Amino acid sequence: MSSQPHYPRFTLGESLTPEQLDFFRQHGFLHFRAFISPDTVRNLLRASEEVQRQWLTEEVKKVNGVPIKYGKDVDGSPIVQRFAFASHYSPVLHEFLQDPRFRALFPLLEAPGGRVGENEKDGLVINHYVNVAGSEFSQMGWHTDSLRDVFYGKKIGPMLNVGVHLDGTPATNGGLRLIPGTHRQGLRDILFRKKYYKDVGPDEHEIAVETEPGDLTVHDGRMWHRVAQSPLVGEVSRRRVMYVPIIAGKYEPKHENSPTPFYLRFLHLVK
Repeated sequence: MSSQPHYPRFTLGESLTPEQLDFFRQHGFLHFRAFISPDTVRNLLRASEEVQRQWLTEEVKKVNGVPIKYGKDVDGSPIVQRFAFASHYSPVLHEFLQDPRFRALFPLLEAPGGRVGENEKDGLVINHYVNVAGSEFSQMGWHTDSLRDVFYGKKIGPMLNVGVHLDGTPATNGGLRLIPGTHRQGLRDILFRKKYYKDVGPDEHEIAVETEPGDLTVHDGRMWHRVAQSPLVGEVSRRRVMYVPIIAGKYEPKHENSPTPFYLRFLHLVK
């Protein structure tokens, strides 16, 4: 695969097709067009804005031990740039996670006990990228989602990172980059292939994931990925994505007294 976004886009039905399963096993990701309608996109954006207003008013710093990342919008006003457990504060977001089509993705885990981790990991995460002065979130360097398991001395567990894209992002405007096939790498490469979050530049093997509003992407948690900074500035650089963790294994819910996970000490490196 090249750095250009030449790969198949699929449609998600009640179950995955053999072609979709085979593509994921080989490359470690899938891209589904029009998972949700424009009306649903607008409803989810409104719901996230309502949560943001509440958190700004209440000066929420952490949710279930996970720090909330704040920054500035294009007009200089404060915004939440990384939400965690957002569905705990919104019936609209909570209801969205009950969509039965998420269950169609469980076979990709290749493990029993698949579920939407609404109360685990960081819950429903919403990332709000914007490239302006004062923004604290315009890109995210190379990382895998398996690092958290490594830090806790656990065997790397099956996890899918499922992104619901609320804005369209052509490759020329930054956005998600993946290195296909790295979901099959060994522990050494998971730990040392890149400098976590510090390495932000392109990789010769990466592909750009071009999204339209309402698209859904899925990638294996062991895969190296980054979010490229938009070369544009201001409103045109805005990119909002909801991340739904789909996991298996022991049920480990978070609560208001949960400690801050060690891996989130790297969050300050993300600008």
